[in-house]
Amino acid sequence: MRAEGLRGLGPWAGAAVLVAVAVGMGTGLDRWQGDWAETGRRLHAAACLLGAPLAVAAGCRQGGRERRRGTGELLRTAVRPPLARFLVSGLPVALWAVAGYLVAAVAALLATWPYAQGDRPYPASLPADAVLIAAAALTGQVLGRRVAWWPVAPLAGLAAYAASAAVAYQDPGALGRLAPSADGAYGTVPLWWQPVAMSVWTGSLALTAVLACTVRRRVLAFAPLAAAAVAGVLLVQAGDRLWHERPLAHRQVCDTSTTPRICVDARYAGLLPQVVRALSGVTDRLAGVRGLPVRFEDRPGRPRRDEVELPMLTPVGRTVVRGRLTDPRQYAFEAGAALTGRQDCARTDPRVSAVDDAVQHYLAPNPAEASFDRAAARGDADDRAALASRRAARARLAAMGATERRQWLSAYFATARGCDPGEVPSL
Repeated sequence: MRAEGLRGLGPWAGAAVLVAVAVGMGTGLDRWQGDWAETGRRLHAAACLLGAPLAVAAGCRQGGRERRRGTGELLRTAVRPPLARFLVSGLPVALWAVAGYLVAAVAALLATWPYAQGDRPYPASLPADAVLIAAAALTGQVLGRRVAWWPVAPLAGLAAYAASAAVAYQDPGALGRLAPSADGAYGTVPLWWQPVAMSVWTGSLALTAVLACTVRRRVLAFAPLAAAAVAGVLLVQAGDRLWHERPLAHRQVCDTSTTPRICVDARYAGLLPQVVRALSGVTDRLAGVRGLPVRFEDRPGRPRRDEVELPMLTPVGRTVVRGRLTDPRQYAFEAGAALTGRQDCARTDPRVSAVDDAVQHYLAPNPAEASFDRAAARGDADDRAALASRRAARARLAAMGATERRQWLSAYFATARGCDPGEVPSL
């Protein structure tokens, strides 16, 4: 085994898995770096879509070695039993493939660690993925020994990739939960026993194939087959309950020094100072104003009446990249738009639209406002009239004194959730 491990196909298989997983993770670096759960999801997908197919192909190539060399009859005369000969040939490839994946996984976890904000790592899937890659290599070895056809190795790898991708990119259903590439919704993590059951499922099926191929008493293969059946029943019956939301998903961390208070998801508590700084212009301009929501909430779904929703921090790679807000001005604009928006109103009066625009411009103007105004200035008569109305409203709000503006804004926010244009104070 030492000679096989140092000079055989194993090191090349390990290097191929390492490079494939590293390249696959590197292509979407900004979409998982800093998010532990997403890093785990990406590593799991890389193991299923890249690591396992390469391991199958390498195992098939190794399994057909005796046939290519014409040494099959000679090896059958050896004293060593078939199972020992199989393991000496197949284990180095499996172990090297697992080592390549684990090196890439550790590198990905280390790449996420400097940018993680408040969550914790979720490495539970790594052992299951390692078992999957080893099982794929051993199953490929069995296939390579049984099928005397030279293209079987690349075709087996392509078939494994196609099967994994078919499950990974669509709802697999109950039976699809048996596929290792099946995954939960964004932001969910597997239950503690799901990787254990998946390891028993994939490992036992591979062991069944190995024993059926190498031992004389084929009845011994029924023991791992029974273990695989038990694990498969558990996985199918659990269904979507195999995954749950992260423990911090429903907790909020708040900064109490602002009005409204600013709260973010506890998984991204480290981003709270950046969010407070991005919204400092909005909260400073609202100092002393009455009738405001109690707090900004970083919570998906319809906010309560005394809350207003912050722009979503997730999925990472959009608003947040590597632990930093990508565009604080745009973030402040979207938060201010949530304060002034009238989403429940089927239709908004043009005068009210001009007032809303003036408040939005005062709190946090749209970074693209100048380009929109230029486009309206080049439009028809109605567009130019609407632009003139908006600019006049902005100028009147900016010209108010501090006390007058606070009183006017208090009257405005008292009607910000209503749709009656007669209640909105004029500018």
